Amino acid sequence: MPRAHANGIELEYDEHGDPADPPMLLIMGLSAQMTTWREPLVEALAGNGFRVIRFDNRDIGLSTWLDHLGTPDLSKVLETGEIPPALYSLEDMAADAAGLLDDLHIERAHIVGASMGGMIAQAFAIGHPQRTLSLCSIMSTTGDPTVGQPDPTIVAELFLSPGPTSAEEAEEAAVVSNRLIGSPGYPVDEAEVRAFGRAAFERSSHPAGVLRQALAVFHQTDRTTALGGVSVPTLVIHGAADRLVDPSGGKATAAAVPGAELWLQPGVGHDIPAALFDETADRIAANCRRGGVPGR
Repeated sequence: MPRAHANGIELEYDEHGDPADPPMLLIMGLSAQMTTWREPLVEALAGNGFRVIRFDNRDIGLSTWLDHLGTPDLSKVLETGEIPPALYSLEDMAADAAGLLDDLHIERAHIVGASMGGMIAQAFAIGHPQRTLSLCSIMSTTGDPTVGQPDPTIVAELFLSPGPTSAEEAEEAAVVSNRLIGSPGYPVDEAEVRAFGRAAFERSSHPAGVLRQALAVFHQTDRTTALGGVSVPTLVIHGAADRLVDPSGGKATAAAVPGAELWLQPGVGHDIPAALFDETADRIAANCRRGGVPGR
């Protein structure tokens, strides 16, 4: 896969669809590689007439790892409960996305983000309005600490354990994650979950980067007021059964952006079920076209 020079680092990315079509940038969430944007969904988006670009965020996958910044001491966090300061911000990660567009000579793009990627997408729309054709924020939140908080009963099991050190451990971790935050209305075959966990681990594993990303999320600013200045077509998608980012986060995002549409999905947790790939792609495409011209 190609690599782009962006904001002083390198980002691994790929593209789907006709290069002449309007560009759409997909931004994934905490600890998630770009392959978490599943191929059928990406192809469905491209089939709607978009040049779809997905990439590994900094510190994850095959993009630049920022180990020189230092590694947060998880044992100290567990012992003291004190959260170290962030080593970079979501706004820095939005600047990475803008740098990727620079490297690809793309002036403006439709911006789509999921989970932490939705937070980054929001920061992108706020910080780079002239480069944003439309915004789609999926299973995300505004940064207001009174909304979008995780179910406290799942935090320890999801976040306060070391990352997997083998493909077998990665399979087990994927099963646990799916049990805790998957979509109850759209059950997934365990063999498929295990295969994805193994494939992700074999592609790349970088627990220190995940911790640094987590600090950026923990220390994010409240974007509610700034989102009031977002004027591009905006779609907010959120699972009604999301235990990782409470649906109040999606509702707050839609309320903050003037004219935003909210698709609250019954039976959906913190993922994008395969059964909804086509409808998700169609709704994102429709939002892109709300501005009249998708943009090239």
